[in-house]
Order: sequence, then structure tokens, then C-alpha cells
Amino acid sequence: MREKLVIGNWKLHGGLLENQGLLNRLKQELHDLDGVDTAVCLPYVYLYQAQDLLQDSTIAWGAQNVSQFTEGAFTSCISAKMVAEFGCTYTIIGHSERRALKLESNQVATKRLLNALHAGLTPIFCVGETQDERDGNMAELIVRNQMLNVVYGLDDEAFALAKKFNMVIAYEPVWAIGTGEHATPEQAQRMHAFIRMMIAERDREFAEQIRIVYGGSMAPKNAHSLLSMPDIDGGLLGRAALVAEDFVEICRVASRCYQQKSVFKEPTSAQPVFAL
Repeated sequence: MREKLVIGNWKLHGGLLENQGLLNRLKQELHDLDGVDTAVCLPYVYLYQAQDLLQDSTIAWGAQNVSQFTEGAFTSCISAKMVAEFGCTYTIIGHSERRALKLESNQVATKRLLNALHAGLTPIFCVGETQDERDGNMAELIVRNQMLNVVYGLDDEAFALAKKFNMVIAYEPVWAIGTGEHATPEQAQRMHAFIRMMIAERDREFAEQIRIVYGGSMAPKNAHSLLSMPDIDGGLLGRAALVAEDFVEICRVASRCYQQKSVFKEPTSAQPVFAL
């Protein structure tokens, strides 16, 4: 059974003193949770601090992006190899804010994904639709197009690396990010099942194993209803990642959901399926 995964995306937030307080608080509160992995993805400049503070803890750390280039005359770019040298486990790839603000294409996101895998990082590959796309009944088409390069664009070697390093998919409905809105558990579950179905087109075993997390304004008040869904394996948190109490509570909810699933077998109809 897949363990839950809760990742905090700090985005453009942080400071040395406040980081220290937050990370130390998380270390104290999250050291004994069962069935849930936890991580924080910080701005590049704080990766050394995260490595220093978290290296003896149960909390992993990572970057919010890596370059599509490996080296060369690319001023301000940070390569996946550089990120890995700071002990990172994860890196976010293709976040909707990158796609919108930097006009990042699916092809560029895939190049970043490949570089992350070759550096031994676990990519958190983000997909999701805008409000207009959902209103136009295009949500699944948009997500499918974003997933195509992952499912079919990776050659056998790269796909094997994705399995080896436990690639994560994050479904982030763009209309729910930072708005306080969120997909209903049923909406989120449907899309997570759709993504799992796509991966099963390439590798059914991997589809059963891969963790697909929800990234659309998860908060303590809605965490249980989302995390109890059969194909929602965790959360990619934004606002809640910056408040220790909220992040800790969501991690605790994730742990409880995992334990409930391990004790009570879900009926067959609730099992992840590869058809909608």
C-alpha cells in the first residue's frame, strides 16, 4: 500500500531566522508519524540551511525547480546536479506558476524532468487545468497533454529512472491555487484516477506504485476528505506549508488516513481502477 507524502512548497517565502524556527518546529512534531513521508521545497538560497537543520531528521528537502540545461553559459540557472549536492531528495517540475509566469512548455518541463532523474532526484511533476479549461470541459484533455511526455516521451532508460527514484505526480487545479477554493474530493479523485490510468497505459505495475498528490489549497479543514480518497496519496502544500500548525496537522491527518486504510480493507469498488 502506498504511503502518503506531504510536501511543503515555500514558493517565494523565507528568511534565515524564520526558516530556522519553522524547520525546528517541524522536526519536533513530525519525527514519529507512521505511513507518511514529509518534505519541504525551499528557494535555492536556503538549501544549505535545510541540509544543515534537517539532515538528522525524518523530513526530506528539495528545490522548487531545476534548469533544463546541465551546464554552460546560462546565467542564473541552477542545474539538477547542483541541487543534488545539497542533499536534496525532491525537486518540483512544471509547477503551474512556472508555466504561467515563465511560459514554460511541456517540452521544457520534460527536459527539466530528465535532468532531475539523471541527477538522482525525485521529481514532483505538476499537471493541472485552469478555470476556463475546466469550464470548457477540457480538464482531462489538458492534463492528458501535460502527461503525454511523461508517459510516452520518456525512453525506456528514463522511464526506468522514474521508477527507481519514485517519481511523484502532483495534480494542481490552477483555479484552486492560492484562492482558498479547492476541488471537491470527488473531482480530485476522478482526476487522480485518470492520471493513474494514463500511467497504466505504459506500465500498470508502476501505476499502482506511483504517488499522485493533490496540490490545490489543501488545508486542515479539507485534508481528511481529500486524503481518504483511494487515489490521492498526499498533498503539495503552499500556504499551509508556511504555518507549522497547519502543516503538522495535515501530516497527522495523512498518517491517520494511511493507518485506517491499512486496518480496514477497502471494498473492491473503492480500489484504484484504470477506467473512468
